[in-house]
Amino acid sequence: MKTTELKIEGMSCGHCVMAVKKELSKLNGVEVDDVQIGSARVRRDENKVWVQELNRAVERAGYRVISVQEGREN
Repeated sequence: MKTTELKIEGMSCGHCVMAVKKELSKLNGVEVDDVQIGSARVRRDENKVWVQELNRAVERAGYRVISVQEGREN
């Protein structure tokens, strides 16, 4: 599993946090560690989930990923 940090534009409230968390949680191979206003941290199986899929999940929630930082493997 690889840790991936997303910076997200357009989030402003608890509803935003829940919407993003819900969409990311739907992805097979993703464990959501933390979602806050403006960011999300997930652990993902990079053999199952590409960064582009994380971006699409955030877009389905109504927001936009503005940067991605890849961390170490867990």
